[in-house]
Amino acid sequence: MSSTEPRHTALDAVHRSLGATMTDFAGWDMPLRYGSERDEHLAVRTRAGLFDLSHMGEITVTGAEAAAFLNHALVGNIASVGVGRARYTMICQADGGILDDLIVYRLAETEYMVVANASNAQVVLDALTERAAGFAAEVRDDRDAYALIAVQGPESPGILKSLTDADLDGLKYYAGLPGTVAGVPALIARTGYTGEDGFELFVKPEHAVGLWQALTEAGAGVGLVPCGLSCRDTLRLEAGMPLYGHELTTSLTPFDAGLGRVVKFDKEGDFVGRAALAEAAERAGQNPPRVLVGLVAEGRRVPRAGYAVVAGGQVIGEVTSGAPSPTLGKPIAMAYVDAAHAAPGTEGVGVDIRGTHEPYQVVALPFYKRQK
Repeated sequence: MSSTEPRHTALDAVHRSLGATMTDFAGWDMPLRYGSERDEHLAVRTRAGLFDLSHMGEITVTGAEAAAFLNHALVGNIASVGVGRARYTMICQADGGILDDLIVYRLAETEYMVVANASNAQVVLDALTERAAGFAAEVRDDRDAYALIAVQGPESPGILKSLTDADLDGLKYYAGLPGTVAGVPALIARTGYTGEDGFELFVKPEHAVGLWQALTEAGAGVGLVPCGLSCRDTLRLEAGMPLYGHELTTSLTPFDAGLGRVVKFDKEGDFVGRAALAEAAERAGQNPPRVLVGLVAEGRRVPRAGYAVVAGGQVIGEVTSGAPSPTLGKPIAMAYVDAAHAAPGTEGVGVDIRGTHEPYQVVALPFYKRQK
């Protein structure tokens, strides 16, 4: 296979039959939108949306020392995750820079599934394989073993309940349980990247089309719609969730990104990046570098990643993600800004949009929080 040929998920023909606009994303041909991005976004906020996330990278870790190995390789305390639970964590370089943010599921006593971002799956696989040396643990590339379908939004529990007898009411946020959905075996996880309640279903690729169709039929009466990557981005932006390559990079530590809470210094044993991260924690405590904030436009012009944030004629930061917010009805952005300008309500902040300093209001993240 040539490196220029994009990969296709098991649902590729379904997306095309639905008239999706396709785009290259991390080497995969993925649906960007099916119709209106705004309509898809609002469907997830008010009803439900169906996503193909089969581009995500699944890596299985097994063995007697799987827990100790993951504690060494990642910044979180993975050994303390109970069977059937999941944890958001990161894998860092020795210098503390973020290689990727991850979700780790503990499937059994000595079996874990690490889910990496599509753009970093190979990097994470390589790093884990290298770091496994000396541990009684095996790292397995399972990217081709799974398709991943997400159903997100307030109607998602009802839709899924009609297709499974798994105990969804007992399934907590950031937990996963094996079950049968529409007659096919699945790992049912209550996670997501939209700010809404929802589920991610890991199934064999050959079961993906049947499951997608069953979910589509089950959700037809409550307004479920297929959703592309474009609204996934605006949903996660409203929810203040970071995107690798934007809010998270190898030049930032978790402390720079305001996510120092994921680093667990109190766990047993050494871990990759520990010394550098201890220094970063101390720096952040004394004299925080730029801080990640929310910006809400006073006008209509949309900020984009890389645009300068300004105050008093000086550059004080940089936009990492920006888009029109369908929920707020205004353009929004996440940006790293100097600590002196990071307090919510700070006056006089703007974004340089093609030479014009457009006024923005500094707000606390997230922009949107669902009503429980």
